[in-house]
Amino acid sequence: MIASVSTIVLFGALVTGIVASPGWPTVRADFFDWGDAKAAFPDIASGFLVNVEMFMVAEPLILLLALSVAVVRVGRSPFLFPLRVLAVVYTDFFRGVPTLLVVYLTVFGIPALELQGVTNNKIVLGVTALTLSYGAYVAEVFRAGMESIHPSQRSAARSLGLSHGQSLRYVVIPQAVRRVVPPLLNDFVSLQKDTALLASVGVVESLRQANQIGLTKFVYTPYLVTAAFFLSLTIPLARLTDWLGRRTTVRQSAQGAT
Repeated sequence: MIASVSTIVLFGALVTGIVASPGWPTVRADFFDWGDAKAAFPDIASGFLVNVEMFMVAEPLILLLALSVAVVRVGRSPFLFPLRVLAVVYTDFFRGVPTLLVVYLTVFGIPALELQGVTNNKIVLGVTALTLSYGAYVAEVFRAGMESIHPSQRSAARSLGLSHGQSLRYVVIPQAVRRVVPPLLNDFVSLQKDTALLASVGVVESLRQANQIGLTKFVYTPYLVTAAFFLSLTIPLARLTDWLGRRTTVRQSAQGAT
C-alpha cells in the first residue's frame, strides 16, 4: 500500500507539474496531437518494419561473428596466434569507434572503393556496419562467459578423451551461453534502437519517415509515434532480460547450496 500510494503521488506530482507549466499548450499541440499521430502512423509503421527486418538479419550474423571471434581469442594453439591478434585488433577497434561513425565509414566508404561484385545497397551496408560494431561487444560477452567456466570442466572433458575443440563445443560453450543470455539480450535491446542510426545515411525506416513528416508539417508528434513503436519492442525485451537474470541468479544460488 505504501509503495502504491508513493508511486501515485510521485507520478501525479510529475504530471501536474508538466501540465501546469506555461508552455504546456504549445508542447501538447506540437508533440501530442492525435490527428497528426493518426496521419503519420501508416508511414511510420511501414518504416518500422524495415527496422525490424534489419534487426532480425543483423542478430544472427552478430551471434555467428561474435562466437567465432570469442573462440579464437580463448584458443591456445600457436597456429591460431595470427587470428588471435586479428581478433584483438577487431574488438579494440570496433569497441572504440562510435557506431554512427562505423555506419558512415561502411555505407559511404565501401562504395567509394568501387570493388567488383560489392553491393551499394544502403540497407545491406548498414546491417554490415551494425554487425561489425555489435559483434565486437558480443564477442567480449561470449569470451567472458567462456572464461568464467571453471578449469575443472575442461580438465574433466579432456580426461574423457575429448580434444580442445570438442571440449569447447560440448562442455564450455553450452554452459557459457546459458550464463551470458541476460547481457546478450541487453545488447540486442540496444541493437534494436540503433537500427535508427541508418536514417542518417538515407535508409527509409521509421525515424526517417518521422523526420520527413516533421520537416514537412513542422510538428513533432511523429517522433513520439516512432518512440512508441520502439518501446513496444524494447520494453518486453528488457523485462525478459530481467526475468532471465533473476532465474540465472536463483539457479546459481541453488547450485552453490548443493
